[in-house]
Amino acid sequence: MSFKINECQQLSFEDSFLNLTDRERKALEKSWAKIFADEIFPAIDEERFSVLYSDKASRPNTPVNVIIGALIIKELFDYSDDEIVENLMPDLHLQYALHTTSFAEQPLSDKTLSRFRKRCYDYETLHGVDLYHDCVKDLSSKIAKIMKLNGRVRRMDSMMIEANIWVLSRMELIYTCISKLVVSLTKNHPDKVVGSLKHYADPNDYNRIFYHQRNDDMEAIVQTLLTDSDCLLDICKAEFEEVTEYRLFVRCLSDQTVVENEKRRLRTKEDGTMNSSALQNPSDPDATYRNKSGKLHRGYVANIEETVGKNGSVVTDYQFDKNTHTDSHFLQEALSQMEKSEEEIILVTDGGYDGQDNIALAKEKNVKLVTTALIGKKAPDVLADFQFNEEGTKLLKCAAGYEPVSQSYTKSTKQCRVSFDRNHCAGCPYREQCHPKIHKKVATFITSKNASNRAKSQRYMQSKEFSNLAKLRNGVETIPSNIRKNYHLEKLPRGKQRGKFFFGSKISALNFRKLFGFRKGLGNYALNPMLA
Repeated sequence: MSFKINECQQLSFEDSFLNLTDRERKALEKSWAKIFADEIFPAIDEERFSVLYSDKASRPNTPVNVIIGALIIKELFDYSDDEIVENLMPDLHLQYALHTTSFAEQPLSDKTLSRFRKRCYDYETLHGVDLYHDCVKDLSSKIAKIMKLNGRVRRMDSMMIEANIWVLSRMELIYTCISKLVVSLTKNHPDKVVGSLKHYADPNDYNRIFYHQRNDDMEAIVQTLLTDSDCLLDICKAEFEEVTEYRLFVRCLSDQTVVENEKRRLRTKEDGTMNSSALQNPSDPDATYRNKSGKLHRGYVANIEETVGKNGSVVTDYQFDKNTHTDSHFLQEALSQMEKSEEEIILVTDGGYDGQDNIALAKEKNVKLVTTALIGKKAPDVLADFQFNEEGTKLLKCAAGYEPVSQSYTKSTKQCRVSFDRNHCAGCPYREQCHPKIHKKVATFITSKNASNRAKSQRYMQSKEFSNLAKLRNGVETIPSNIRKNYHLEKLPRGKQRGKFFFGSKISALNFRKLFGFRKGLGNYALNPMLA
């Protein structure tokens, strides 16, 4: 299939739009479809996706901007793939939004969307480039520009996303992995399946083992599962290392069991706790386990960056990963990929993004990182007035203006051990905060530039400017609840790559609603002094 730019974006003489009455045309132009057709559809960069198609002359592709537009509208109205295809044929709103009113036959078929997604997945796997994420990000920046949001003030937050999987007990997990491997062997290598393992391929076997057995039989069942696991390992050995079901089976055994005195048993606390990346369900191998704020999560985490201004807000970037990925890691990745800004950007986050390394990296990009909470021990306020060199390896002056007599720097801890004249520290008004050790000739204590920066952050948190920014950050917390309520995150497909793709479509749909509200003058945005 070869790539071709969609040139059918203007009205033709046979266009169905021209057959509408004035009243019908007026109603259509007042609907969401008009804004989508005029603002979103033309902004979709088709050329970006040309690499997904053949260079050789062949049957042309379905217009990429029609596909991407349909993916966004699909999330906007909670359609399935089949529903968007079926509704496109009779619904003039959809046709007008996607510029297909001139088409003799609507271009989407039942496999168009799934095949396009598959092309994007394969390209990302092969080249490490997420074309769809880049497209969504580009559309978001264009929407922000339309809404006159200059990007000077941004806010960031993360949200946990539960994987669409059953929570399995350890026994159920081991059984399921055995069953999937046996089913695969029965289908492709039936000669490998011995008689004692054949029952795992029976669809009713699960109920017989877990629901038709007495509770006091569980120990015997566990032992049978472990014995059958060793049997499968002997059968498969290294011959099936490329088979997905076998790899998941081996991963499960590694997570859940240990071999002691040549006998396999379940892993216990004494053997060491299981890693948070342990397999949760073979139906979604990418899903990970995390305990956050006292709640247990199995699945993924998304990070959202929102640009705000007096005309509203737009989600201008997003990240999607396993839920073991921390807020700090997300921030570091976002900053690393960012070009240095000519104008200072204010990025407001919660305490999870805090850290002196993060603040330093943000400063390199001309970003002022403002966290609404600080993690760790409070630093004495007096340290905010200490002066260090740029590298933080040398203390230049203390809060009282004295220079150290001598000092040394410990690279591993990034701390300075400093010595001052004894008389300077003995009568210093800041002595109770610094807590120096007074000796015969000198006074010593240990400090660091990180502690000084933390004290400055604590002092800044008492300012009016910080108060306004803290209020501004609260708005980003509406994004997770909005997406969960209106865009049904529980319907995300399994797998990190697929989940990220669908999440991107939901972000685009959310941003279009914001643009629609802006164009229609809907809602009032509380003006913050920082946005004036």
